[in-house]
Formats: sequence, structure tokens, C-alpha cells
Amino acid sequence: MTTIHHTASASVPLSTVFAHVADYRTVPKWFFGISRFVPQGEQDYGLGATYDAAVKIGPKEIGSVVRVTEFEEDRLITLTSIAGFTTASRWTFTALDDATTELAVEFTYELPGGLAGRALGMIIEPFAIQAVKASESALRRDLEAARA
Repeated sequence: MTTIHHTASASVPLSTVFAHVADYRTVPKWFFGISRFVPQGEQDYGLGATYDAAVKIGPKEIGSVVRVTEFEEDRLITLTSIAGFTTASRWTFTALDDATTELAVEFTYELPGGLAGRALGMIIEPFAIQAVKASESALRRDLEAARA
């Protein structure tokens, strides 16, 4: 398993940041490389919500079905894959003051073993690091611009 950690702050209140991240409709707008993020079933918010997701890496699209496995309003969202590419992302939200929020993300993924897994790792690892940083930056930019 490979894990990437990233933390940043945004000049936006905690409840606004959390609501934006928790709204599946916003995910493709700020999450780098996400080409599909669609609810499966009627539940589209909170613990147990399940999404058909795909990330585009170069010409290849890698699919996964993810479920919200941890959800605490204004504090925590964890998405864990239940089918497809093995991945998990944990988003934690902390109010630094009334108008500033710290957002920390932990992104974990697992590749298959053998030569194919090593070759895929050489492609995915740099992309994953870039994706986490670019996603946080885009999210912060969108939130702060909407607040201005």
C-alpha cells in the first residue's frame, strides 16, 4: 500500500469547506483527474453513500466503486473502494478560527504485484502525488473565490 499525506488551509469557514467536499456534484470540478463520480442508488450523501468513480491517467481510465465508510459532519469523510482499483481517501477538517479551515487528506492505494504492478506504480505514483496537491489547490481556489 502507498499512502500520500497533504495538509493545507483555506480562508473559508469549516462548514462551507465540508459541505463543498461532501457534495458529490462538486468532486469532478476540483478533484484532479476524476472523470466520473456518480452515486449508485438513491443515497448520495453521508455514511454508506456509494459512488461509481473513475480517474483518467493519460489515455487510460481507471474505475472504482467507492463507499463512504466514515462520516462525521464538519469533521471527517473517508471513502473506501469496494470494487475496482483499491483505494481509500480520508479527509479531515479542522477549524483554525471562524474563517479559516485546515484540510488534511490521506490518500492510499494498492497496486497488483509482479512486473505489471511495478510498471503501473511508476506511472501512478507521480500522478497520485500531483493529483492530491492539485486537488487541494483547486478546492481551495474554488472555495476562496466563491467567498470573495
